[in-house]
Amino acid sequence: MVHELKSDSDSPAVTSSPLPKMTYEEFLTWYDGSHAEWVDGEVILMSPVSTQHRLLVSFLAALIQHWVEAGQLGLVLTAPLQMKLSLRPSGREPDVLFIARQRLDLLKKNYLDGSADMAIEVISPDSRSRDRQDKYHEYQEAGVREYWVLDPIRKVAEFSRLGPDGIYALVTIGDDGIFPSAVLEGLWLKVEWLWQEPLPPLMAVLKEWGLVK
Repeated sequence: MVHELKSDSDSPAVTSSPLPKMTYEEFLTWYDGSHAEWVDGEVILMSPVSTQHRLLVSFLAALIQHWVEAGQLGLVLTAPLQMKLSLRPSGREPDVLFIARQRLDLLKKNYLDGSADMAIEVISPDSRSRDRQDKYHEYQEAGVREYWVLDPIRKVAEFSRLGPDGIYALVTIGDDGIFPSAVLEGLWLKVEWLWQEPLPPLMAVLKEWGLVK
C-alpha cells in the first residue's frame, strides 16, 4: 500500500487510493520521478521538502561534484535516483550519493543496483526516524562506506564511517569543527558551513580546498 506522510508544515497529507504490493520492477514502471521509495514491496510517498533542504542538498552536491571531477573519482548523483538494496529489500533515494569509478557498472538506466560508496540524507520533519534508524541500518548492512545525516533544523550533523567489522562508527568532530571524509580522501568540511544563512559561496569553499585560485 502507499504510505502517506505529512508535509513540512504538518498539514494532513493528500489522500490517494492505496496501491497493492508490487515487485521492484513493477515499482520502476509505476515510478514517475515522484519523491518515493520502495520498501518490502510497498511504496512510500514522501512529502515535499523545504527550500532550506533543497539549498543544502544543492550546495553539497555542487561541492562534492567539483572534488570528484577534479580527481576523476566517480559520479555524484542526487535524488530522484533509486538505490536498490537487496537485503531488506528496499529501493531508497538518498539526497546525494557518490559512486566510485570502479563501481560504475552498478549504475543502470534508472537506478543504482547496489550500494553507493557514500550517501547523504538531509533530514526533514517527517524523515527523522527513517533517516536515523531505518536507513542507517540498511545502509550499514548494504556496505555504504560513509553515511552523512544532516539536520538543518536542529543544526546537528552525524557522520558515520563503516569499520572493518561492517559496523558504523560515529566520526568525532574535533575542536576545529572540521569533518574529513575517508571515502573522498582529502575532502573536508567545516560543519558550521552547513548551517550558515545564506550558505557559503561555492567559490569561497573551492578556494579553501585549493581547487581554484
